[in-house]
Amino acid sequence: MSARLGLFIILGVTLWRVLSLHFDTTDLFVDEAQYWFWSQNLDFGYYSKPPMIAWVIRAVTELAGSTSIYWIRVSGPLIHMATAIVLMKTAKRFVGPKIEGWTGATFITLPGVALSSVFFSTDVVLLFFLTVALWAYFGLTEKRSVGLALLMGFAFGCAFLSKYAILFVVPGGLIALILVPNARIAWRDFFLSVIVALAVAAPNLWWNLAHDATTVRHTTNIAHWSKLGINIGGGLEFFAAQFGVVGPIIFFAMLWAVARALKGESEPRERLLIWLSIPVVLLITLQALVAKAYANWGVTAYVAGTILAVWLLDRLWPKGLRLSLAVNGTASLLFPLAAVFAHQLVLPNGSEIMKRYLGRSAISREAGELARQSATPVIVSDSRDLLADMFHTLRNDPVHIYAKPPVDAPDNYYEQTFALPSQIADNVLYITIHPVDCAQAPELVRSWQPAEGYYRGKTIFAYRISPNCLAVPNQPR
Repeated sequence: MSARLGLFIILGVTLWRVLSLHFDTTDLFVDEAQYWFWSQNLDFGYYSKPPMIAWVIRAVTELAGSTSIYWIRVSGPLIHMATAIVLMKTAKRFVGPKIEGWTGATFITLPGVALSSVFFSTDVVLLFFLTVALWAYFGLTEKRSVGLALLMGFAFGCAFLSKYAILFVVPGGLIALILVPNARIAWRDFFLSVIVALAVAAPNLWWNLAHDATTVRHTTNIAHWSKLGINIGGGLEFFAAQFGVVGPIIFFAMLWAVARALKGESEPRERLLIWLSIPVVLLITLQALVAKAYANWGVTAYVAGTILAVWLLDRLWPKGLRLSLAVNGTASLLFPLAAVFAHQLVLPNGSEIMKRYLGRSAISREAGELARQSATPVIVSDSRDLLADMFHTLRNDPVHIYAKPPVDAPDNYYEQTFALPSQIADNVLYITIHPVDCAQAPELVRSWQPAEGYYRGKTIFAYRISPNCLAVPNQPR
């Protein structure tokens, strides 16, 4: 495949995603709504993630003059397009022009890329900056360059500001520097890159120090390091899920490359790509074995991993490249349609396939209407999920939204930063999925069960309640 055809595929797939996103019928997922809310409250760090995604959303929505779902999500396909183009140039620099087109076309159609082109996530921005860093790094393996060293450090620092998962690449990269002569760069360039990366990351490191290492503690909490044990099923589940994240043929090709390396059949450049990808998968598989891991935690493996797989398939199984593009490409073209027809794609039990992305804004709108009817302009909730959507859906409504004050340490960004102020004494509208029992007899304004989406079959309660009741621990969330 020529570079021109590869670029044409990238642009065509991106255009399809941008256009289909206009007809998307899903609500913002919890994380997406939270990222948007962060973008309205700019900072150098947040409760659960570093700040880059908030900065990106703020920049795009300011340029668009709109905070609609479309403009919050459209960065996903556009940034992935940029990543695919930079990855093409990275493959050309490191391997040669023969795989340039195939690398771009393969990356843009990876299932994980297709998913995050519809639902915006931190992985999108992380992969872009990692790709830029690798492009600069491969250039430094060929020659000394202050400019490339500065670029590599800046991109790595920005990747850190996108998601701490960038650090999973570091162990394999350091081992490669020791074991693979071709991986080495000038000491001057190495230390210059490290200094620049630390300088870029410094604002977020400072923010964490000033906020009791909030983001770091949250990251360790979701990793479940306090509940270590052996979970063979969890490790196998994560490993098997990688065949879905990048497609069965691409992940198989990466494993094939490892087998060839173990038999001494690979060249130094292949071994470098292996060290920059496979250790990430192994580290997260280990994490899944002893605690917990989500399928996307290994995404940093698939920048170098895509080049590795494409290079091997191009030499040893060219038909596999075409077959992979057909399988992943078909999935990439169909997936946006699932978001367009989200209400029509229903399982035999009546539950929507995309239910986790449906029904959230309807609850928020109902809460806003109940606040108006009951003349209660303050809405409070104990649910991060409900708060995330209410802040976005009701952003233009004359209401004030707060989280229920935490009893101990905050559980989320809303409790940390937007807890109900103690000076509010008038009754508030309290939206929850738990019945409330309080000595001051809260008034049940309404309870209902949504007919569709994530909360289908669950009961939502709306109480007109004294803030004093919310200071008492309620049922666990």
